[in-house]
Amino acid sequence: MTAKTKKTHTARQAAKQSAAATPPLEANKSRHLQLKDVPGTTRARLLTDIVSHGVLGNAASVVRFASGEIGDLSLTEMVASLGKQGEAVNRGDLSSAERLLHAQAVTLNTIFGELARRAALNMGEHLGATEAYMRLALRAQGQCRSTLETLAAIKNPLVVFARQANINNGGQQQVNNGVRAGGAGPPAPAGENQSEPNKLLDACDVERLDFGAQSEAGGTHKDLAPVGARDRAAN
Repeated sequence: MTAKTKKTHTARQAAKQSAAATPPLEANKSRHLQLKDVPGTTRARLLTDIVSHGVLGNAASVVRFASGEIGDLSLTEMVASLGKQGEAVNRGDLSSAERLLHAQAVTLNTIFGELARRAALNMGEHLGATEAYMRLALRAQGQCRSTLETLAAIKNPLVVFARQANINNGGQQQVNNGVRAGGAGPPAPAGENQSEPNKLLDACDVERLDFGAQSEAGGTHKDLAPVGARDRAAN
């Protein structure tokens, strides 16, 4: 083997080793979605379900908007994360939503502080900039307050007591709002005054209310006779 042949053979071996050591090009993880096979379900149906549930579209939006500061995120992992949080919400666990709202409130308050600082720096010299910064600062403050109110509503839901309105348009209608203890019928609405049963009238009250009873003669004009005995006609 000549020196030239040996050199060519050595170069080929080095190229092979370099190719073996170089890992294959990895697909863009921010745009590549890996699906796990589910028995009895095609991959096309799995992809359709993810899209129709709204998970894939929102995951892609999060990955694109966050890539500027964080870098490329895995679309597959983002879909899995959103799906897991959605399952927790379905079980009634709103801890992820509470953390999200609290983080947003802190962010909005930080934005308010920075805009207020910029407004103060321009105050006295650039009134237009001062007004613009202050308007944006107060808007961020209002959004922060609204976010905290939403968080408080999730933690302590408002209980509304409403009285039922029953409307009967010519038909027979029976509404049972509950049963009293002992099965005596539906309970009376709260706060409604109950009329007490009428008391029995005593004998004095009965005589006083009987308009047909003859009353005793009074103390005046005792000498007056009945009209018929004195002035009635003969017939």
